[in-house]
Amino acid sequence: MGEAVLYPEADKLIIYSDFYFYGDAASEVLASTIAFDIASHWNAAQGKVRMRRKDVQVEFLINGYYVPAIKPEAVWYNTDPRNNYFRIEEFSMAHVSFVDGINCNTGYFKLDNLLNNSTTAAHEYGHTIGLDHPRKLDIRGKGQPGIMYPRGTVCDPEFQYDPQAQPLQAGGTINPFTRQVLQEDIDLLNLRKLSWNDRGAAVLGGFSSIYHEKHQPETRLNQQS
Repeated sequence: MGEAVLYPEADKLIIYSDFYFYGDAASEVLASTIAFDIASHWNAAQGKVRMRRKDVQVEFLINGYYVPAIKPEAVWYNTDPRNNYFRIEEFSMAHVSFVDGINCNTGYFKLDNLLNNSTTAAHEYGHTIGLDHPRKLDIRGKGQPGIMYPRGTVCDPEFQYDPQAQPLQAGGTINPFTRQVLQEDIDLLNLRKLSWNDRGAAVLGGFSSIYHEKHQPETRLNQQS
């Protein structure tokens, strides 16, 4: 989720999003790293949008904060459209990172999804500002995959985990590290159609306002018979 602000005099549209991270695996360093990762991917597209008969540059200004003592009420009752809240833990019952819907401001990150220059955070951010997975998940012959293609997508060999693997066999699907934000992703945000107020600001995304408790692995007791 974020707040889009139009600056006509500078031919810019800036999308502001602040991320607040909590959980046992969160840290100040990781908060800054994730924010930088999201901004880097989305700004790499150098996206443009037509506004008021002019092409304007779309920029993403992302901040990350570590808030280990955050209270659930801060998430439930937040009304600032720039604020997003994510728990970070080593374990996730979903086995992957996730958000709480398309157009949302909350979710749960699995730590190992975020490491080694992963595109996971940038992909999940796309969900928070309104983007779903594409319907067609066989994009052989289409070249560079956009940021919203999920794991399991069939793509050209150079974007697979293993370029030598056959499609859908081991290593024969998209390697998420190869995803990039493209102009097409910027276009799908439909920025022109947002509800702009008289200050030139609009809300991108929506409030899900869910505070996540820590997921715990299920333990099974050995019973003697």
